[in-house]
Formats: sequence, C-alpha cells, structure tokens
Amino acid sequence: MSKALVIIDFINDIVDKNGKIPSCAEQVSAHHVIDNANVAIQWAKDNNLPCIFVKVGFQSSYLELPHHSPMFGKAQQYRALELGQWGTEFHPNLNVTTDDMVIVKSRVNPFYNTALDSVLRANAITDVYFCGVSTCWAIQSAVRDAHDRDYCVHIVSDACTSATEQDHQRSLAILARIATLHQAKTLTNA
Repeated sequence: MSKALVIIDFINDIVDKNGKIPSCAEQVSAHHVIDNANVAIQWAKDNNLPCIFVKVGFQSSYLELPHHSPMFGKAQQYRALELGQWGTEFHPNLNVTTDDMVIVKSRVNPFYNTALDSVLRANAITDVYFCGVSTCWAIQSAVRDAHDRDYCVHIVSDACTSATEQDHQRSLAILARIATLHQAKTLTNA
C-alpha cells in the first residue's frame, strides 16, 4: 500500500477573508482547518508520502474559464481566481514549500484535465488522502472520482470545510459510504 496526501484549494481567494470569493474563510478560521491540514502535511512528510497541492485558477485571459458555469462564470468579471495573483497563492499559513508539487485545475474536480491521476499512478499510489475546501464541492468531486478510479479513498475530515458546518457535515455523511474518515491528529494510526 502506497499513500499520498492531496491538499485542495487552500488559496487566498477562497479561504482568506479578503479573498474575492471567500466562501470558506469563516469556517476555515473558526475550525482551524489550515492548522489541521498542516498536521496532515507534517504526517505525510514525516512518512515520506507525496504531498500534492492543488489549486483552482485561470490564466489572465480566462480562455479556459467555463463562462456558462454558475460557479465560475463571473470569475473574469471580478478578476477572481487569476493565476499569478495574490488570490491564487496558497494561504500563507499553509505549510507548502517550493519543493512541493502543485497542480492547477480549471474545474471543480482535481482529476479533470490535470496530471493528478498520472502522478498518482506513476508513484504506484493506492491510497489517496484528501483535505481542503470545499467539502461539498472539490472534496466531494475528488473523492467520488478517486473512488471510481479504484483508489482507496480517505478524507482528513477536520482539515476540510465548506461555507457552512451543515454543508460540511452533510458531505462527510455522504462520502463516508465510499471513503474512510480520519482526524488529522489520528493519522499516525493510518
């Protein structure tokens, strides 16, 4: 069994109160989600497991933006999720280094049109641990897709959140049917 940790969308536009679409900022702060993600990152690094950081973003031309999307359609108008800008930088409290792998996605699902699956398979990964935001969108999409790609799927539940605690808990309840839930501090037993 080979494991990897995938850390999704802890970027300023989404998780910082000054972001352009800070949908998860309040919950991230209230529940210390980045602190918990850092515990998971340290666990992975202490065990020589790959950490793959994923962020959503678009080039300044926004050519890859799905303009008809209710979720992404107005990003260009507000200059949100623009790569190379503060909004798509990882939150400064997140323990990401220049040596860490970063994958950029242009949709909700981190597997869609990215190298994520290729990287996992090239490293013979069987078990994928996910954390990030939001539980009801990117995490749910990633977990479902990873499950259908025959990975053993795990969620570091206290290192994830959504816009509301209710959305977060509802998503975890659904995903628990196809993934194993963990707390960051208990990963040493994983």
